[in-house]
Amino acid sequence: MNNKSLQDLVKGRYGRKIAYADAETITSENVLEVVSENIGIFNFNRGITKYLWDYKKGDQPVLYRTKVERDDIINKVVENHAYEIVQFNVAQTYGEPIQYVSTQDSEEVNDSVDTFNDYMKRAFKHQRNVAQGEWKSATGTSFLAVQKTGNKDKPFRIVVPTPMNTFAVYSSYTGEHILSVQELKDTDGHQYYLCFSENMEFKIKNGKVIDHKPHGFGGIPIVEIPNNQDRLSDIEIVITLLDSINTMQSNRMDGVEQFVQAWIKFVNCEVDEEQFQKMKMLGALVVKSNNGSDNKADVDVMTNELDQTQCQVAKDDIWDNALSILAIPSKQGNTGGDTQGAVELRNGWDFSKNRAKLKDAYVIEAEEKLADVALNILRIEGQSLNITSNDFEVNIPHSPQDNMTVKANVFLLLVQAGIHPLIAIKTCGLWNDAEKVFLMSKPYLDAKYKTIDEIISEIPNSEEQIKKAEEIKNNLEKQDNEKQGKKTVTE
Repeated sequence: MNNKSLQDLVKGRYGRKIAYADAETITSENVLEVVSENIGIFNFNRGITKYLWDYKKGDQPVLYRTKVERDDIINKVVENHAYEIVQFNVAQTYGEPIQYVSTQDSEEVNDSVDTFNDYMKRAFKHQRNVAQGEWKSATGTSFLAVQKTGNKDKPFRIVVPTPMNTFAVYSSYTGEHILSVQELKDTDGHQYYLCFSENMEFKIKNGKVIDHKPHGFGGIPIVEIPNNQDRLSDIEIVITLLDSINTMQSNRMDGVEQFVQAWIKFVNCEVDEEQFQKMKMLGALVVKSNNGSDNKADVDVMTNELDQTQCQVAKDDIWDNALSILAIPSKQGNTGGDTQGAVELRNGWDFSKNRAKLKDAYVIEAEEKLADVALNILRIEGQSLNITSNDFEVNIPHSPQDNMTVKANVFLLLVQAGIHPLIAIKTCGLWNDAEKVFLMSKPYLDAKYKTIDEIISEIPNSEEQIKKAEEIKNNLEKQDNEKQGKKTVTE
């Protein structure tokens, strides 16, 4: 129940705390100490993570507001911009499926990479990325895990562990990820910790390591994907602004309701409750003065309407500041005559894409680690693709359909200027898998664009003409030398 502000929980320590261990490797001798030293950090993060996740779903402090004056009129309005912020940021990175793109000029490698993408599709990786992206944006960090299935058609599955029961430990010496820990319960409801290092699996229960064995994943099967270096949530950095919008909107609704339910003021007249109810039904009031002409009777409606225009200006200013901090584009309409590129620059779409690309490095690192584990599972199951993560790169498509006409023109200009078609394909940004597009298009490109050697070889008798030209050149040089020699003798 989010009946407090986030500041009451974090007390100035924004961002999720990172767990470190004074070790380079994890063994059965030090795993218990490492987990014990960092369980406090995990529990601190867990409470804030739950707060932010519930906040995203609409459980926000304004729902628990109280009033002293006119406590009979109290509206609790949630404008859930937190959900809007999370969905926008998830769409920026995971709106299109992440692809593994071959970096080798080899049809065999390209086919293997395509097959690997098919395995990921069967594991519903895109959906898992979207779910993980929501955790990352809302709470500051997230996790992805690979598990063995024993099924030949689907050798592995991808799952999304919640940050409320999972944490990662890093070496304070190297900064490398050395351990992933999950807090779980067995069938009897007893709590235990399942830990994975680079090559070992540990089970801790009742303060003891009760099991440890090699796991055969070829890497840590649970990887962390932080939202940024400080693991700050996208909600967290503007949460005070979001709370202010909720408070303002709730007070505006109170103002409207108080205007509609205004008090009736009676001056120098007496009206009992029964008589007043009858007057309300008739829609009119008839009263007489109690003291003649000296104290005239009067009835009035007590109203003091809130200035809604000024409130809207203030609210729009708060929301505009939040959008600016988060690099979310404004939704102002086009006044006409602008190109798509001009609109993107004016409304902030281009800036938003650049901000989203800053997070790509964290995603790519985690994806490559995850891919290594998945490829190792395929190898163990006898379905090796004979590739490693060095044979492909992780491609995160940010709006690939934007400015297609401009991109196509760039491609044409490059190839017409004599740039290699593969470089042109990679540069223009029209396609995610440039190597695959080049290999599939090579017969057509070869027919349309020729190298200088191919052009010379197609000239009739070109070799004979070159030989004749060389002979003529040599003869001319010989004649010049002879003339020069005769001239010298004459002198």
